[in-house]
Amino acid sequence: SGGPSWAVPLGRRDSRTANRALANQKLPGPSDTLDVLKSSFRNVGRNDNFDLVALSGAHRFGRAQCRFFRGRLYDFNNTGKPDPTLDRTLLKQLRELCPQGGNGGVLANFDVKTPDVFDNKYFSNLRLRKGLLQSDQELFSTPGADTAAIVEDFGRNQNAFFKNFVTSMIRMGNLKPLQEIKGRLD
Repeated sequence: SGGPSWAVPLGRRDSRTANRALANQKLPGPSDTLDVLKSSFRNVGRNDNFDLVALSGAHRFGRAQCRFFRGRLYDFNNTGKPDPTLDRTLLKQLRELCPQGGNGGVLANFDVKTPDVFDNKYFSNLRLRKGLLQSDQELFSTPGADTAAIVEDFGRNQNAFFKNFVTSMIRMGNLKPLQEIKGRLD
């Protein structure tokens, strides 16, 4: 799997209950535009493009269900056409995996080359128009995107990506830690 490691700050309290719906309200969606992604980050006190791009890099590892990106393949933004920012070869492969009206639970790798390795290939894929989710491709393909230069940098320099990913993960962990009597310390 690979990837960076870091010392996780200790003494954090964990919630006494889990609320999936509430947690998902704060997460950016798979079809979000760059403006919506930035707004989601601003809403939790993060106004930093490095955090947005670095944390999106976690999508380089794992899989997504067809239902989260099928719109890009057949009817992007209600045009009746595929997303023009999607590589044609990848489009063909994804259409075979995720036919129109097919099983929305079928899984596709975020990265077809190194799906189980945490590296910087996610950013190279974005530069090649091979981002699986629209929200990922937006970081590079949105005209005039101020995030594109960061994608370029992380695609060329894995150490820069790892360093920023670690910093961003620690910042994210510090957003609203539970304190005092709220939560429990395990």
